[in-house]
Amino acid sequence: MQAFDAPRTRELLPWAELVDALRDMFRAGCEMPLRHHHQVQVPGEPDGTLLLMPAWLPGELLGVKLVTVMPGNARRGLPAVSSHYLLSDARNGRLLASIDGAELTSRRTAAASALAASFLARPDASHLLVVGTGQLALNMAAAHASVRPLRHVSVWGRDAARARVVAGQVSSQLGIEAEAADDLEAAVRRAHIVSTVTLASEPLVFGAWLQPGVHLDLVGAFRADMRECDDDAMRRGSVFVDTRAAACSEGGDIVQALASGALTRERIGADLTELARGAHAGRRSAAEITIFKSVGVALEDLAAARLAWRQAAAEPGTAAPA
Repeated sequence: MQAFDAPRTRELLPWAELVDALRDMFRAGCEMPLRHHHQVQVPGEPDGTLLLMPAWLPGELLGVKLVTVMPGNARRGLPAVSSHYLLSDARNGRLLASIDGAELTSRRTAAASALAASFLARPDASHLLVVGTGQLALNMAAAHASVRPLRHVSVWGRDAARARVVAGQVSSQLGIEAEAADDLEAAVRRAHIVSTVTLASEPLVFGAWLQPGVHLDLVGAFRADMRECDDDAMRRGSVFVDTRAAACSEGGDIVQALASGALTRERIGADLTELARGAHAGRRSAAEITIFKSVGVALEDLAAARLAWRQAAAEPGTAAPA
C-alpha cells in the first residue's frame, strides 16, 4: 500500500491530465451510491460528522473518501475538517493507496470547473475573475489556464490584502498577469470567465452585471441555504450542472432558483456526463451567457485517485499495479 501526502498528491495530478481523466470518467460512468452522512457523538463537545463517499469501477478500482468534521478541534488548535481517500483493488479488496483527501478534493473540484469551461467558455476566453481567496482560488486559475488561453487573472475577496496575496501567487507560480480587483461589479463586467469559490449565503454576482459571452462558474454554495448569484443571473444564462440530482438538491444557486421559479429543471441544458458524451454541444454562440454549477461527486474523486495511482505506477522503477 502506498501513501500519498498532499505534496505528492499535487505532483501526481497535473491539470491537463486531470481534466482529461474527469472527462473520461464522466463519459464512461461508474458505480456511485449516495454518500453516507453520520452524526458522531463527542462527549462534552458538539457532535461531529462523518461523510463517506464511495464509487467503484467493477473489476478495476474501488474508492471511498472519508471526511470528518469535528467542531471541537478549534479548542485543540486542529483543523475541524479532515479528509482521506482510500483506493482499493475492486477484484479482491486489497488496499492500494491512501491519498490526501483535501488536496485530491481541491484539485478535482477545480478540474471539474475547467472541464465544464472546455465546453461552455468561449474558446478565446483570456480574462478570468476569481471571486474568493481560499485554497481553491489559485487552483481555479491554474485549472482554467489548462483549457483556455488565459492572459490575465483578477482576484476579488472581502479581504483585499488576501486578494493581493493570491494575485501575486498567480503571477509568480503560473506566469500569468494578475491583479487584485477592488470593484467586484466592474471586474465581473470585464471578465470572460467568472469563477466563484466562496462561502457566501447571499448573492455576490448579479445577472445585470453579466456581459454577452461570459461564462459563470459557481463552485461555492454547496448547501441549499447558500448562494453566490441571484435569480436574474439564472434567468439570463444557459444553465449546466455537474450532476442533476446533486445540484438540484444541494446546490443553493440551483435549489433557490428552482423554488422561486427563476429556473426550471427543463431549462438545465446538460450535466457533465451529457457534455462529455456529446449529447449536448455546450456553448452555442459567442454571445451566449453560460452558467455552470458544481456540487462535487464521488465519481470525480475516483477519477482523480485512479490518475494518481496510474501516474505513480508509471514512474521508472515502480512496479505496475497487479
